[in-house]
Amino acid sequence: MDLIKTIEDMVRFKTITGTADEIDKCLAYIAKSFEKTTAKVKIERFDDASPVIYISNNDDMVQDALVLGHIDVVAANDDMFEPVVKNGKMYGRGTLDMKSFAAVAMNSMHYVLEHKLPVKFGIILSTDEEQGSKSTHAFMARYPKLNAKVVLDNDVGGDITKIINKCKNPVFLKLMAEGKPAHGSTPWEGLDANEMLMKTIANLRKFYPYFDIKKGQPENTWIDTMHVAKISGGEVSNIIAKHAEALLDVRLVETSSVKDLEKNIKASLAEGVTYKIVSSSTPVVMAEDNPQIMAYKAFAEQIMGQKIDFQQIGGATDARLFAEKGATVIMHSGTGEGMHADGEYVVLKTVEDLAKLQIEYLKTL
Repeated sequence: MDLIKTIEDMVRFKTITGTADEIDKCLAYIAKSFEKTTAKVKIERFDDASPVIYISNNDDMVQDALVLGHIDVVAANDDMFEPVVKNGKMYGRGTLDMKSFAAVAMNSMHYVLEHKLPVKFGIILSTDEEQGSKSTHAFMARYPKLNAKVVLDNDVGGDITKIINKCKNPVFLKLMAEGKPAHGSTPWEGLDANEMLMKTIANLRKFYPYFDIKKGQPENTWIDTMHVAKISGGEVSNIIAKHAEALLDVRLVETSSVKDLEKNIKASLAEGVTYKIVSSSTPVVMAEDNPQIMAYKAFAEQIMGQKIDFQQIGGATDARLFAEKGATVIMHSGTGEGMHADGEYVVLKTVEDLAKLQIEYLKTL
């Protein structure tokens, strides 16, 4: 398989989350690449979620290794869907997040099939990861017994010299304030829902401090964080707001629980404000001395000729669905910058190194 050409081809599909036609074209492209092989390819469709493609070299429900990823991307200008290679970098939407690494997984499957490696190997690529991964959850609900000894997650980081061994638990919660409307000229006759909401957020800041580019990065970033993702309240400018809402994005480290969060929320609520946990997940924490991770790390250092360090990130990973089942999750990707931004790129040598590493590691399984 021509790895670089495959990446270029996949970037050209405008698979912005929700664009069903482009997603279907990309899925068909992936499936076609395995037409003349013995791979088992399924495009699973759901009534209330976007499709998932599952590729494997066997029919078992417990694989030796699975690669978990996605082919959807965030919105971008049309020119970002025409990949450009310059100075060893490929620019374009999805080059870093994460079509390059979906192509790496495809390349690994082709190698496993062509060389008849005695490893049970599978690939899961979802199509709505950028908006909550509903398709991955639907797929796992359809195949609840599916698991793997090792899950290779290439949708993390952006630095091939780092293996991610910790991801936080993302918790989204909604604050709802109910006030009393009055004319803006007589605020003493009403209760301002916006003010009630702001008081609550200010109280929460005692537990979850505010950070920004001016304040700078804290010395220790492995801490609980909170940001206000969305806030709304009021209908017209001269009326005291009757109702206000805020959506908060809280990231919890493994030593913090949702129960602890709720305790802090209850202590922070201004009168007339209630809350609702919209969604919560599970932090993924892998021990640095995990035998599979140590073996993978040794191969990485050998192939790249440099030391590989461990790193922790605040983002979440769909691999938590397998970590909860006891799988070892190895979170590692190639190097690049501009994820979700203009100028997104991936360093092609790191993609090629990751492809070699993945194959060498699969040989050991």
